[in-house]
Order: sequence, then C-alpha cells, then structure tokens
Amino acid sequence: MKTVGVIPARYGSTRFPGKPLVRIAGKPLLQHVVERARQARRLAEVIVATDDERIARVAEGLCRVAMTRRDHPSGTDRVAEVVEGLECDGVVNIQGDEPLVDPGAIDAVAAALETAEMSTAAAPLTDPLDLHNPHVVKVVVSRSGRALYFSRHAIPFVRGAEGAAAVEVLSRFGFLRHLGLYGYRRETLLRLVRWPVSALEEAEKLEQLRALENDVVIRVVRVAASGAGVDVPEDVARVEALLAGGTAADAEGTTGI
Repeated sequence: MKTVGVIPARYGSTRFPGKPLVRIAGKPLLQHVVERARQARRLAEVIVATDDERIARVAEGLCRVAMTRRDHPSGTDRVAEVVEGLECDGVVNIQGDEPLVDPGAIDAVAAALETAEMSTAAAPLTDPLDLHNPHVVKVVVSRSGRALYFSRHAIPFVRGAEGAAAVEVLSRFGFLRHLGLYGYRRETLLRLVRWPVSALEEAEKLEQLRALENDVVIRVVRVAASGAGVDVPEDVARVEALLAGGTAADAEGTTGI
C-alpha cells in the first residue's frame, strides 16, 4: 500500500500568524515537523501543502511542496486537493504545528489503513487540567479499536463521580486524548470533503464527526505520549524546554488499541 504524508501549512493563523516559520530551537517549526515525518518508515513521500510562498521557500529545502488554493476551509480540504493529483492508496494528514510528532505514531496510523478506511491516534489522558478543557479532544473506542465518538467534553460520564475532583475522575476511568493525526484511504478522503458539514460536526466543531455520521469506520491506535503542539506564541518556550530535555521528543511505544 502506497501511503504519503501531507503537512498542511498556512501563514494566516488567527491566534499565531506566521506560525510555521517561527523558530524553535534554532529551526523553523515546519522543519521540525518535516524532519520527524521523514523518519516514519511507512510513508512513501512527505509533502508540504501550502498557499504561501514564504512557507514554500522554507519547505523546498526539506521535501516536496504542493501549492494549493487559498480558499480552503480546513487543512483536510487542502490535503485532499494535493491527494487528488497523486497516485497513492492512502494519506496521513500530519498537523504542521506538532514539532514533537512521533514518527512511530505516524507509522501506526498509516498501518491501520490496511484494514480501515480512516485511522487516527490517541494517548492516555493523564493531566487533570485536560479533563474538562474543551481544547483537548477526548475519544471513546470499541473493544476492537473503532472510534465510537469524539468530544470536547469529558467522555464518558463517570456515574458516581459527580462533583469529584478531576484527579479522582481520572482514577476511575482510562480516558483517551485524541491526537491530530489522521489517515485516510485516498477515495475516502475525496468523498469526505464533498459531504456537507454534519450536525455533530457543527455542534462540536470537530471534522472527524462528519466521517462518523456518514458511517465511516475510524480505527484508533494508541500511542504512549501525546507530544506538544504550538497553538499560541507562549507555547514556543514550552516546546523548546521539551526538546532540550528530550521528554516528549523521545516518546516511544506505539500499540494498537
């Protein structure tokens, strides 16, 4: 199965304009992501998809670059434009703001496409502050590893723990934090972006719910650590500290749920 990795990168982030080019530990953020993606063994190629010449100039020295339209509503649509012109069986959408992305997680998501139309990753949720944080997406899965639901809310509801501290709730159930890695069979992705925004997707503002509402099976693989993304300028120092310490940067241990 030929699977490619595509990294969508745009300059005009609302909360952090120019984010792909911000320097982290002496290198552009995008370079960290590309270098880690290229360590994945199951990707035939890594491609940066962008609509900005400044990003393209940086990426050209690292991997293949695909220039895309400016009017895409999401990174998923940008990836789909690239994939439409490629001969491949599958694609892994790798978030351009995850400088600590685990190559093993990328490989696990790619491998899951052998038996599923769509795949993604999750890690144990261990920080009590994340349990009720709507920016930290949670996922519940079936015994076979199929995604049942994704939510910004703490799912599942733990009966009998109403009003308990988050640390107590975490001790009662193995919550999973969803990670922003998505694998798609080529034709599945091209169908997905043609479907209208679904009701659950609109409510939670989570694209993957469109797939679930259209009966696409999403295979979830478990990874040991969640890494760290860059959402706002304040995140840069935190990521640099992790890189210097090797804590999340060297996280390993990918398995199937």
